[in-house]
Amino acid sequence: MKNFRKELLVIVLTIFLSVNATAQNKGSSVSESDSKIEKQDKKKKKKRKKKVKLPNIDLSHWKVTLPVLNEKGKPYEIEPPEILDFAKNQKAQPYMYIDSTKGAIVFHAMPTNSKTANTKYTRSELREQMVPGENNVNWTFKQGGIMKGKLAMDQTTRDSDGKYHRTIIMQIHGRLTDEQRDLIGAKDNNAPPILKIYWDKGKIRVKTKILKNLNATDEEILHEDAWDNDDGFNFEQEVGFRKFTLEVKVSEGKMVIILNGSEYKVYENVHIRRWGVFENYFKAGNYFQSRDEGSFSKVRFYELEVSH
Repeated sequence: MKNFRKELLVIVLTIFLSVNATAQNKGSSVSESDSKIEKQDKKKKKKRKKKVKLPNIDLSHWKVTLPVLNEKGKPYEIEPPEILDFAKNQKAQPYMYIDSTKGAIVFHAMPTNSKTANTKYTRSELREQMVPGENNVNWTFKQGGIMKGKLAMDQTTRDSDGKYHRTIIMQIHGRLTDEQRDLIGAKDNNAPPILKIYWDKGKIRVKTKILKNLNATDEEILHEDAWDNDDGFNFEQEVGFRKFTLEVKVSEGKMVIILNGSEYKVYENVHIRRWGVFENYFKAGNYFQSRDEGSFSKVRFYELEVSH
């Protein structure tokens, strides 16, 4: 009987130890599984955080013109400080929005009835305002200025010949002072753009102005018809749909355009010197150069800065 009791005690003890070990193993297994799931969740959260990128662009000194009409039937514009919240503006969202996966502002333009004066094309384009909300404070070449951007063509359509539609991505636009406007009897303060930089079939093309008559007086050159377009210049590099940098530097009698920090185009001539009579402002974005039905382009700006 004693032997039987001993055997029974051994059996019970064995069963107890076996059950306890199994429970511990299960607990360890659950703990390891929970730990793995927790680590996976953390990795997923980190990935989600990494995906959200914001453009490095301060819009406090820019206004934007969009290819949609306002309540007065004119191109819709957003000035500072409202432009700082453009991402929440439902009217702006189809034409100017943040791509948080790329960390860029996208400027989307297509043919519409929203055209500014003296042009047949539409735009989703920023206009520099040295004083926020004020168009009448601008700069001269003597005062100088630098505009630098990192950007890329996102999408653009093709014409009937299969060639990509082009768009103007940066400009320096001239402006008459009120005194100059009144002197020549102009209807507004508009003056020609001294610089247009195009995305043109995957390359960067530059156009500037030249005087028709080098002997014209300072008053005569205030008229738009005193100026003609030059033949243009193409940078050798092909940017295609890749990211690239553009820098524009102006000083008295000189204008320099730099592509990707390695290719330069320098304008330093009598035409640039005579241009010194005008005030100017920078522009950047997507000034689309087509009226073809169904055409459009989207330009991404990752960085944009201006200094004077």
